[in-house]
Amino acid sequence: MKVTVDESAGFCWGVIRTIDIAETELKSSGNGKSLYVLGDIIHNPMEIERLKKEGLQTITHHQLQNLHGEKVLVRAHGEPPSTFETAKQLGINIVDATCPVVRKVQERIRKFYDSGYQVVIYGKIDHAEVIGLVGQTNGEAIVIKSLEEIEKVDLNKKTVLFSQTTMDKQTFYRLKEEFQKKIKELIVDSFEQQAMEFHAKDTICGQVFGRDKKLQEFAKKNDIMIFVAGKSSSNGKVLYNICKNANARTYFVENEHQLLPDWFDGVESIGISGATSTPQWVMQQVKLEIENRFSEVEVKETTF
Repeated sequence: MKVTVDESAGFCWGVIRTIDIAETELKSSGNGKSLYVLGDIIHNPMEIERLKKEGLQTITHHQLQNLHGEKVLVRAHGEPPSTFETAKQLGINIVDATCPVVRKVQERIRKFYDSGYQVVIYGKIDHAEVIGLVGQTNGEAIVIKSLEEIEKVDLNKKTVLFSQTTMDKQTFYRLKEEFQKKIKELIVDSFEQQAMEFHAKDTICGQVFGRDKKLQEFAKKNDIMIFVAGKSSSNGKVLYNICKNANARTYFVENEHQLLPDWFDGVESIGISGATSTPQWVMQQVKLEIENRFSEVEVKETTF
């Protein structure tokens, strides 16, 4: 048997940046000072636990009210303006690790909103990133996650469409096409053409969807695929489905303890990949577990 670890999987640069900022702050805090993070720093329980051991404490927005004068990290997902205002009032030192891609989306949404556009966001209404995006519009943006929810949108208003950065690209483009048919009012976008019937800002993270084709090819080359990600990872669900569509024998696990022996019966090649929030070290642990179960496995690491 052969086990191939997809080295192109793992942290996107935005997550790497956030983890680096957290680790730098933890090392420099010292003197009994704590570093808090508002919500899970990434959607991966094993990496959260690793950073917890280094001193990073996860808090909720409700708990933020009790941290007068403390240092709090804003994760890559970003936050609405109200969070920064609350922190300022409480004398909290914010360490802003918002992903630059997400920050750009926030800025563009705010400009369109201030210009009187109806802002529509393709995403999950309770996702941390979307909460931050909606916050740029004083809570007025309309969040939809499917074609069936188009009815929420006022088709008579000038409108701009954005997306949560980790959503499904195909659905985003179907939404765009449907809105193009239904919205008649002219939209002016200083960043693109000056006159369009509808303008959709393609804000989906390129690092997520730049992997589409490579992940599909990688999945097809293996008898089975082990896809490693946190269950709450939006990006992980998207990439897992891409993998599953390319190889029906794709199995989702959070860690090596969830591997099942039956998956490996009669298998000659095993591929391991993961989400942009999946650490390489977690995928390596999955690989080692497979090695230990199958002593004849030949391990080969390849970049696709």
